[in-house]
Amino acid sequence: MRRVLGIAVSILAVLVVAPAAFAGGWATVGLSSTPAGTQPGEPWKVNMTVLQHGETPLPGLQPTITIRNGDATKTFAAKPTKETGVYAASVTFPTAGKWTYVVNDGFMSGKAHTFPAVDIGAPAAATGPAATTDDGSGGVSWMWLALGGLAFLLAALILVVRNRRDHGHQPQAA
Repeated sequence: MRRVLGIAVSILAVLVVAPAAFAGGWATVGLSSTPAGTQPGEPWKVNMTVLQHGETPLPGLQPTITIRNGDATKTFAAKPTKETGVYAASVTFPTAGKWTYVVNDGFMSGKAHTFPAVDIGAPAAATGPAATTDDGSGGVSWMWLALGGLAFLLAALILVVRNRRDHGHQPQAA
């Protein structure tokens, strides 16, 4: 019984410590508006909020917004505002059409946060704050599920090896 309890504690420790070892390098980005309703040549003025782990505002970054339509690509730098973790950008779409836009948060390796494509030059529907991206910021991550599964398999393998070893070294009754 004592051995089983020790193995159970070991499994629990692996499942708790392994995710913590890989945590830390992600951020979320929220936009104050979408470019819906923006006309070609007009600036889309947007504030982006960059939060480490979706909670802590991150100062001192150099985020960018990249727009793309076919082969046309432009990148716009965002500048810090007076509010910690909030950066302002002015983005101008040169022509009408369907454009994609991606925010590079500037944190650590600079993760790209994608947002739905927008029709520039089309009449605006109701515009409001854009949703915050969930790129690694919440929900179930397949990586964590895989790591948990791997930890479980490793613990099961250790249990089987120990069990066989223990049964192989027991003294024989005479």
